[in-house]
Amino acid sequence: MVDIGGKPVLWHIMKLFSHHGHNEFVVLTGYKSEVVKEYFFNYQLNNHDITLNLGDRQSVIFHGPEEESDWKVSVIHTGLDAPTGERLLRAREHIGNETFLCTYGDSVSDVNVSDLVRHHQNWGGVATLTSTRPTGRFGVLDVSDDGVVHDFKEKPELADVINIGYFVFEPTVFEYLNFGMALEEAPLANLARSGELSSYHHSGFWQPMDTYREYKILNSLWNSGEAPWASWKRPHA
Repeated sequence: MVDIGGKPVLWHIMKLFSHHGHNEFVVLTGYKSEVVKEYFFNYQLNNHDITLNLGDRQSVIFHGPEEESDWKVSVIHTGLDAPTGERLLRAREHIGNETFLCTYGDSVSDVNVSDLVRHHQNWGGVATLTSTRPTGRFGVLDVSDDGVVHDFKEKPELADVINIGYFVFEPTVFEYLNFGMALEEAPLANLARSGELSSYHHSGFWQPMDTYREYKILNSLWNSGEAPWASWKRPHA
């Protein structure tokens, strides 16, 4: 719920999915679940100017476009300490028996969700995750034994590929989950061993917001009008 440009990170993530035609959301919460519930319960109040007759609270008029009026949002409290796999398992009854998308709530990206879904459908397995090569936080030096710097790379792209979420799951994924289990441990490992896990590579923008430094970076990008993740502001790919 930390803000980027006056909107929670969660809103930015949901806008990306909505841009690609996915408008039904199940938000799995733990700590401060009530804050998330209150935000969506009072969504119009939080995001619009209003006019009302103080003697008649039912007379309220909300001003401005209702761009998210077709969103259906379920906010589900899944426990304070539940690991990611357990949280997902607790959402089973709200997801139903259909293919679904899933991601983390602490980063923003311009992942082409439509391409991701097509990749998953063409592949035909149980699960697809999105991977990328992150950049390092620090400049890297190539230094010889005598202390001479032969090369300097400012925040180079790292060699390892990492999982950034943006999953597509078939409902059979629930067979791999259990209580007390993190999604990133046994479930994904077992899916991989059984040949049921695919990777969709994302070469565009991805940025977590885990530190105050990253908070400042993302807000600076948004305020400059150059937020790479805001693909809903650009023509639909």
